[in-house]
Amino acid sequence: MIRPWRCRNRFRSVRRTGGSRGYEEVMRKLVGGLRFLRGWRNDWTVPTTGAISQARARLGSEPLRVLFERVAVPMADAGTRGSWYLQWRVMAIDGVVLDVPDTEANADEFGRTGNQNALSPFPQVRLVGLAECGTHAVVAARLGPVRTDERSLAAGLVPELDGQMLLVADRGFYGYDLWHQAAATGAQLLWRVSSTLQPPVRTVLADGSYLSILVPNRIRNRARTGRRNLTVEEIAASTPVRVIEYVIDNRNGDGEVFCLLTTILDPRDAPAAELAALYNERWEFEIALDEIEVHQMGHGRVLRSKSPDLVKQEIWSLLITHYAIRDLMREAADTTDYDPDRLCFMRSLRVVRRQVTDQAGFSP
Repeated sequence: MIRPWRCRNRFRSVRRTGGSRGYEEVMRKLVGGLRFLRGWRNDWTVPTTGAISQARARLGSEPLRVLFERVAVPMADAGTRGSWYLQWRVMAIDGVVLDVPDTEANADEFGRTGNQNALSPFPQVRLVGLAECGTHAVVAARLGPVRTDERSLAAGLVPELDGQMLLVADRGFYGYDLWHQAAATGAQLLWRVSSTLQPPVRTVLADGSYLSILVPNRIRNRARTGRRNLTVEEIAASTPVRVIEYVIDNRNGDGEVFCLLTTILDPRDAPAAELAALYNERWEFEIALDEIEVHQMGHGRVLRSKSPDLVKQEIWSLLITHYAIRDLMREAADTTDYDPDRLCFMRSLRVVRRQVTDQAGFSP
């Protein structure tokens, strides 16, 4: 069975085949077999590149955003390997910066990185997403100018969390308010924080982790300014957490301290060693972003759209196509009781590219 959202995104998938091909060539591949079907007009001609570009502009980004939000949901089943820790679906948040064409409109909308002495050669858009680690499926995303704080965009992803999820995040995302909002959804959290945070040790646990509290910034700053301990009322207003600290040797032989916070307070539910190993799952999202930025976008890695709305349209299209390919990979893995992480994205992408032009010549 061919799903509607796969059909809608064939154009985007084929366009990336073998690099950046022209609109006309892509359209020829997509409709080449349709002339053999009854009802197809023999006098129909392939639209020009300009006509296709104008059609993209008329469509805009909103339909693609809505389509992504409707189809992109966590896809791992209960039996999908590598997608769960105990009863929780392992998720991650992370971000990436994408280069866009150097036009005045894009520069005004998205901005550039750098300083007054040297700016980035291209305007850039920041994308922060929520992904299912086991399948690499990006299930929610927020876009903004490149100088937008990642935590601000991540706050827009909080409503997508639920009590079945365990959310992993790197230290760049930690802030008391964002942590508190995410924990309020019922999701379990496992976030790395800066070693300078130094949460107080309240109770040392059998597995070497310890219970602590997180204090709202306004209370913490007030206590620091007054050089005093927290009052009983202030402690009652704080958030309980469990802290896991460990050291990993780097290439130079020096030890790097990792400090993880989690909402799972009982070590019998999740031992510290298991959570420390689980934190590495956040790298699966890094791999997913690489799949989009390097393999789907191809050489050059600069989006092609010259207006902000079409930039957003292109990003939503990339996300939808990536989700469709990852869903095919998940289905294949589930059929053989295989871990989706063990399948090669690039080979899967090539299979899709070989098949899509032949299938596109016939009505679904």
